[in-house]
Formats: sequence, C-alpha cells, structure tokens
Amino acid sequence: MAGFRYEALSKSGQLEKGVIESDSARLARSQLREQGLSPIAVTALKPSASLNVSMLKKFQWHRSLSAHELALLTRQFAILVGAGLTIEQTLNALIAQTESQVVKRTLAVIRGEVLSGQPLSRALATQQQHFPELYRALVAAGETSGQLAQVLAKLADYTETQQSLRNKVSLALIYPIIVTVVALLVVGSLLTWVVPQVVQVFHNTHQSLPILTRGMIALSDFVRNSGWLLGLALTLGLFFFSRALRNESHLYRWHLVLLRLPLIGKMIRAINTAQLTSTLAILVNARVPLLTALGSGVGVVSNIPMRRALVQAERHVREGASLSRALNSSKLFPPMMIHLIAGGEASGMLDQMLEKIASIQTQEVENRVMVFTRLLEPALILFMGGMVLLIVLAILLPIFDLNQIIR
Repeated sequence: MAGFRYEALSKSGQLEKGVIESDSARLARSQLREQGLSPIAVTALKPSASLNVSMLKKFQWHRSLSAHELALLTRQFAILVGAGLTIEQTLNALIAQTESQVVKRTLAVIRGEVLSGQPLSRALATQQQHFPELYRALVAAGETSGQLAQVLAKLADYTETQQSLRNKVSLALIYPIIVTVVALLVVGSLLTWVVPQVVQVFHNTHQSLPILTRGMIALSDFVRNSGWLLGLALTLGLFFFSRALRNESHLYRWHLVLLRLPLIGKMIRAINTAQLTSTLAILVNARVPLLTALGSGVGVVSNIPMRRALVQAERHVREGASLSRALNSSKLFPPMMIHLIAGGEASGMLDQMLEKIASIQTQEVENRVMVFTRLLEPALILFMGGMVLLIVLAILLPIFDLNQIIR
C-alpha cells in the first residue's frame, strides 16, 4: 500500500489536510468520502514518506480481528449476501455501518481487491492476519459451488459457536483463579504478619509449644526470610517449563499427560473433537474433497497427539481406508464419534452426522465445564478454610495450654 497526502472539505466546510494509506489514489478518494470528507486533491507521497506512513499505520492498526468481531462480521456478511446484495454492495454496507476502525480499514482493502477483479477468497488472502486459512478455504469453496450465501451462514454459525465455547471455558476459570489468588494472599498475610506477632507473646512465657504451633512458626520464618527464594524458584520453573514446551517432542508428551488426566483429559478431548467435527461438517457440506477437508481440520486441533493422529488418519484415507477406520486406529477420538462417522459413511449423510457429533461434543464440553467448576469451587474454599483453620489452631493451642497452667 502507498501513502497519499490529501486536502479535503469536511461537512462543516472546513479544510482538512492529512495523510492516508491506500492502494491507489482512486481508492484513497473513496476512503475519504466514507469518512464524510470531500476530497479536493490527493497526491502520492515519496517512497520514504510512504514508508513512514506505512510504519505508523502498522503500529496504529496492525492487530487481528477479535473473535467477537470476526463472528459478527461473518454473520452480517452472510445476511447481506443471502439477501441478494453483491459482494461490492455488501462490503460498502459493512464499511458504512461498522464503528471499528480496524474492521473498516480491513474491509476497505478487501473491497479494493474485489473492485480490481479478484474473487472474495483471494481478497481475503491479502488480510491473512484477520482471516485464517480455514475461513478463506470455505469462502473459496462457496464461490466455486455457487453457494456462497449458504457457506457464509454455516461459517457464521461456526465462528459464533467457537466464540461461545471459548467464552464459557474462560468464564468458568475466572472464579477458581480469583479464589486461588485470594486464598494465597490471605494465607501469606497470616504467615507473614499475624503469626510472628502472636509468637512474641509465647516466647515471653517460655512454655513448651505444641508441634502444630512449632511447625507453623517454622513455616512463617521460612516465608518471611526465604519466601523470595520460593518465588524465584517458581518463576524460574515456569520459565524453563515454557521454554521446554517450545520443543514439539516435549509438548507432545505434556499434551499426552493432559489427555490421561481423569477430568481435564476428557474435556480437552471433547473440545478438540467439537472443533474438528464442526470444521469437517462445513467443508464436507460445501463439497470440499474429504482429503482437503482433513488437511484443513488439522489446523483447528490444538492437542498435539490428536493432531498427529489426524495426520495419520489423512494418510490412511489417501491409501483407501474409510474415515471411521482411519480415526479409530489411534484410539484418541471418542468411540461415539467413530460410530456416528461410520454410520454417516454407510448412509451417505456424513456431513449431517458430523454436525450431530459437533453438537453433542459441544454440549459435552459445556457439561464438563459446569461439573469441573462446581467441583473445583468448593474444593478451593475447603482448602482455603483448612489452611486458615490450621493457622488459627496453631495460635489457639498454646493459649489453651497456658490457661490450663494458670488454673
């Protein structure tokens, strides 16, 4: 993109000057009109100046669309195209109604590509940071089959479902995290300030302290004197652990451990299965070849063992095996998913079965998240209460002993 210096009149008649980035002078004038300005002169900047503008724009605007923005944009696009508007009219309407400058600029670039004769899928490819490969592949399939409106509607459902699922998982983890942080702060405060103050009283009495009290005093001394070492050790441990996970073999083993955990493993399996089957359902419904659909589905599976199993399944399907048999060989995917896919292959309704699996797995994720949070919340509260109870008992036991001596 190049930079252009412009002079334009605002709606109030005032002269405004500035710099705008666009693919051509014609598109720059169009962008100014969208901003409510009447361009008087638009001239290209020198290469050095254009570069500076490009760098400035990069810092100001270069961020990916959020999941909410992408889902909303896709839904609006599907509605307008389904209503019979052309791609150009749809883009014009979306640019006019959006309030986000990032979305507005992204759509303006896409519209410029469409006006120059590029299909929508290739126009989206110029904004890869906003539209993932799967998104562009589905749009291309819709254009090829002549069912762009239907594909966009399904894509809108997909993006909204994925966003809703991520939101539910994130919100479910907020409360346990808050309770954990509060518990650590309360226990740390008691050990750092309260226990030492009470200990001074017992030192003056020269009485023999209970084991629990002596242990609590030792823990309090450690937290006060060497707590920073523990914090440093934890920080270094997390740092080296994150560095180790950059190695794919280490990440593979870690993901395999997560899959084997009683409750978390089933949740991870359900999340990845829901994402995979939702993707395959849309692609198969759009008449995308199964091998191509499997290749696109690999990108939405975040768990490394399941991703490798899917790559291996793709290889088996290429060699002539059925999808259900290829997926079943790894034993990592839910048996219910395998049986439904086998039924879909036998009946010729694979896309419908995949949609059914995606719906079931999404519901299972929501149920498991609900169970996980309902079990975790009381467990954290009991842990916090137990720690506070131990500290209180460690303080009260010597007081009880002192009362017995006095009596």
